Amino acid sequence: MNLRRTSDTSENVHDIDSIYEWLVAGAPGARTAKEVVARICPELAAAGIPIVRIEAFVRTLHPQIVGRSFIWRPGAEVEVRENSWSYLNSPAFMQSPAAKVFSTGKPVRRNLMAAESLAEFPQLQELAREGMTDFFAGPLTFLSGQTQAITFATRADGGFTAAHLAAIERVLIPLSRVGEILALHRTAANLLSTYVGRGAGERILAGQIMRGDTQSIRAVIWFSDIRGFSSMSERLPPTEIIGVLNEIFDCQVPAIESHGGEVLKFMGDGLLAIFPFSEGETAPGRLCDQALLAARDAFAQLAVLNAARQTRGLKPVTFGLALHVGELAYGNIGGSGRLDFTCIGKAVNLASRLEGLTSKLGRSVVLSEDFAAATNSAVTPLGNFELKGLDGMIAVFAPLVELA
Repeated sequence: MNLRRTSDTSENVHDIDSIYEWLVAGAPGARTAKEVVARICPELAAAGIPIVRIEAFVRTLHPQIVGRSFIWRPGAEVEVRENSWSYLNSPAFMQSPAAKVFSTGKPVRRNLMAAESLAEFPQLQELAREGMTDFFAGPLTFLSGQTQAITFATRADGGFTAAHLAAIERVLIPLSRVGEILALHRTAANLLSTYVGRGAGERILAGQIMRGDTQSIRAVIWFSDIRGFSSMSERLPPTEIIGVLNEIFDCQVPAIESHGGEVLKFMGDGLLAIFPFSEGETAPGRLCDQALLAARDAFAQLAVLNAARQTRGLKPVTFGLALHVGELAYGNIGGSGRLDFTCIGKAVNLASRLEGLTSKLGRSVVLSEDFAAATNSAVTPLGNFELKGLDGMIAVFAPLVELA
């Protein structure tokens, strides 16, 4: 490698037993990967290993994020970056040392003062410009067989000594076990949030997994349904139907989540979401206003979608939305071995029935009487209606200004 070596004796490195034993014990006191990185990196530097940059790459299961990077530099807070699936197939990643570690499961070491190293891995050029002299990438091998990667860079004149690398490689063994535990926990949280919703996922991970384990909550309820879905299903192949569903849900989900809501369920062409009351919150006005802001954003995105569809010679699509506020049961229902975490109750049923009026009334959004009374936005009455399964006549309202 043509690096001028300093002494390779163990005297270059102080005792790292405390770091090793802390990791073997499961990193007590650290609850996240960021906290683990924040502790071990400065301790490795204090032990005499001349590291000035460490980056750990950990992949996960997520529909949009392929994994995260944790970057440490002396005196700075650990930086966390999220990498998309497209990044995994980009030239920048494919030509990186981390990609080589992922594919081979073997360490990579390069002299950052050698032109051939920089030509092989263009990503290392930035480190060379920062004055780095030596680079080491090691595998974090999980029991599942999956390989993650962690890299180390130094500015030391002679680069890393054999003692430095031996200390690093010793730590990587228990670090792999801790990293796998944290990665599995994050994967579980990601999957639960993806498939049942953020709040429901947190409750399930906290142990709310018994059938009938429910609680009563108050929330603003969002119930939407695609207009003309049955006729659309008759004339379009299933793959195109799925594409339309995804496009319309893409208009709604980000809007709901950005305004504090949680998507609970997709029911064919329908969507159920809630804006739950915060602890100590008693008046629904704020949440009702947030739900209307989410609706405004969702229909604005729908307009953008339909403009794009028009340029492709496709018919516009739309959805109807009902907003209500009330009490519901939130928790587990189902068979003994197959559960669903959802919300049920009269309030949910009312929201569902109200949504059925949107097409009949020619309105994109309808509101319950309770919602209309709570919101600070201007509303207009649409009349009283009899709704299937509900007693009496139900007063129905709409935003004064149409959202679509």
